[in-house]
Amino acid sequence: MKAEQVVLKARKLGKCIPAFNCPHIPMVKPIAQAITDENSVAMIQVARVEWEKFESESLERISEEYAKYRVEGHTLLHLDHIPVIDEDYLRVDYMDLISRALKAGYESVMIDGSRLKLEENIKVTAEAAALAHEAGVPIEAELGAVMGHENKEMPPYEEIFSSKMGFTRLDEAKRFAAESKCDWLSVAVGNIHGQVAEAVRNQKKPEARIDIEHVAALYHAAGIPLVLHGGSGIKHESVLEAVGAGISKINVGTEVRQCYEFALKEKPGDIGYAQERVYLKTRDYIKNYMYNSNLADEMKNR
Repeated sequence: MKAEQVVLKARKLGKCIPAFNCPHIPMVKPIAQAITDENSVAMIQVARVEWEKFESESLERISEEYAKYRVEGHTLLHLDHIPVIDEDYLRVDYMDLISRALKAGYESVMIDGSRLKLEENIKVTAEAAALAHEAGVPIEAELGAVMGHENKEMPPYEEIFSSKMGFTRLDEAKRFAAESKCDWLSVAVGNIHGQVAEAVRNQKKPEARIDIEHVAALYHAAGIPLVLHGGSGIKHESVLEAVGAGISKINVGTEVRQCYEFALKEKPGDIGYAQERVYLKTRDYIKNYMYNSNLADEMKNR
């Protein structure tokens, strides 16, 4: 089943597809194994920031590693955040990166023009969508400001949530979905990314929550599957309610990344131990947080 069909089927089933980031190459194997052993369906993904500032090396390198452990009917390969303007506010050759990903076999891709004004975000997303769709691949985009990746101090979380700072606007979501031709839309509804600046990347994320009414209104306005970035650390009940309101894909980065990194601090050089910790963490997330065990069978049978 193709990525676009998987996300749409999950939505019909009232389920959500987890997408696990791999900023370190050895994480690919245990995540793929955990997805398979839970009889689930999930994405393995990498973002540009993860080969620029962590240790995933390149999008091609992750694709090569994924090819060793992919399991048909269980795993999919997704290219996460390819920004037009990155976390250091530098312009990125986004079309080249997306083109490389399509050649490397990525089954879905993401263009992130969220730091641009609406009209320019629509323009660059439509350009990237045309390239992806020509290759038969769905594309994700972002609208609104999901904070955390910027290399600057964030405001207190309660200030972000109470003021709806950076939240995706309903009128813009409707226009963006129609004109950009994206397949999935990442939205800002109270969620935040794990911070990537070296000084703060090991800190615990603030416990976020989701404006469920805003999610439902965005889903109605956009009419396409919504994506929740910054899935680590969100209150469990908020995640489940958000799935019911229209979230069809959820990105999980900080939780599994820190699991891997902290394991290596506990036992320096023991990659096998770190992989085991990631494997257990991923299985727990799928089973007890997303209730997505046996999703593969559900998709086959319904």
